[in-house]
Amino acid sequence: MNYSAITDNLFVGTSPRKADFDILRELGVSLVINMRWMPGPRPARDDAELHYVRFRTFDNPLLPIPLRALIEGVQLALEEIKAGGKVYTHCAAGRHRSVAMAASILIAQGLAPEGAMQLIKQQRPIADPQAFHIRRKIMQFAREWELPG
Repeated sequence: MNYSAITDNLFVGTSPRKADFDILRELGVSLVINMRWMPGPRPARDDAELHYVRFRTFDNPLLPIPLRALIEGVQLALEEIKAGGKVYTHCAAGRHRSVAMAASILIAQGLAPEGAMQLIKQQRPIADPQAFHIRRKIMQFAREWELPG
């Protein structure tokens, strides 16, 4: 598992292996957001310390990340962070889909979209929030999140 701390309570990285969940617990992570179509390993269903959610998404401009997945993931992440938890969002390489989710979380916490993307890139150089299909989803999320209602 290759990961980067973006903030004190937000991490982005690659898909964890079964043994990596112990590392995530040691980091204080309490919510894992899987942005992959493939399920991969997950914590035990009765694991009270580590919540897990999966949004079946593709890293493909022709099959964009559904906006509802970003909104739902952000809502879960904000609740977890408000309760004192930490969030780990991942995809296959920790470059695109997990970055879109992390940027959306940061935007919901008050960062401007450009600032969120810049922070992620600074903390995780392999991240590519400027990829056309990822940037477009981040900007769409920012517009939708600001709408009243």
